Amino acid sequence: MKNYDSILILGPTASGKTRLAAHLASEANGAVLSFDSRQVYKQLTIGTGKDLNEFTIANRLIPYFLIDVCDVNTKFHSYEFVKCYLAAFENCKERALLPILCGGTGLYFDLVLKKHQYINIPNDDELRNEISSLTTGRLIEKLNTYASQNIKQADLSTRKRIIRAIEVAHYLSNFTHQQISYPNLKPIIFGINLSPTDRIEKINSRLEQRLKNGLIEEVQELLAKGINEDRLVFLGLEYKYITEFLTGKYPKETMITLLQTAIHQYAKRQMTWFRKMEREGNIIHWIDGNLTLDAQLKFVHAVLDNEK
Repeated sequence: MKNYDSILILGPTASGKTRLAAHLASEANGAVLSFDSRQVYKQLTIGTGKDLNEFTIANRLIPYFLIDVCDVNTKFHSYEFVKCYLAAFENCKERALLPILCGGTGLYFDLVLKKHQYINIPNDDELRNEISSLTTGRLIEKLNTYASQNIKQADLSTRKRIIRAIEVAHYLSNFTHQQISYPNLKPIIFGINLSPTDRIEKINSRLEQRLKNGLIEEVQELLAKGINEDRLVFLGLEYKYITEFLTGKYPKETMITLLQTAIHQYAKRQMTWFRKMEREGNIIHWIDGNLTLDAQLKFVHAVLDNEK
């Protein structure tokens, strides 16, 4: 009898998560659920590292979900992700496939592990306009005027989150909230770990390869299809900096330098989030990112065997 019903594979960008997840799915009769906030968008392929070829192993297509689920211009919020995740998880259950949740978006792991409930509460623009000029202290005072049961999950770490907490509390005071029915996960979590030096080297090498393989041309094509410049900048990293290069903001070499720096900073933030997950009580079995694929799989199977 297994003591787990799902596997989580997380790690910083360029660490090789997808390859490991796909091969593990191949060996364990599983499916890969992508936990990447940009892979949900169609047409964002090279820049998001979808690496769809990784899902064909020994001439067999490994089932995968949460990739290419919406148009580039669609506003894909946390609740949309959760709805897609719940449908994918149910699909795996019906087909007796082991769900392998793989990605680098820490927020998405947070949503399903902590079973966030209020992400389906809509924005209240009128309320936001009303309170936007208040000081942070006054915002907290206003938040405390609501019933305690409506603010018990409030996050006061930033001004933006305090405003959202007020928005949620206001909604709960006036409407009945529809609970989100999450599965009770019993996951085993693996993380791919690299030293800062190795991480930087892998990021730079992968970016160089993507530029050779048509990354700039991908962004050019998106612009040619009428995707708004501001939308591409909003999508961040590769799409932001290459769009700004193509629209004449700075030369190519400057773009590459800025983009490398931005990706390094992003990877560092990812690792900070994963360490926070550990501090919150999640056990992460860290895998040396410099090991061969076979060695990584051997490590994973050894941990899984101990959980039977």
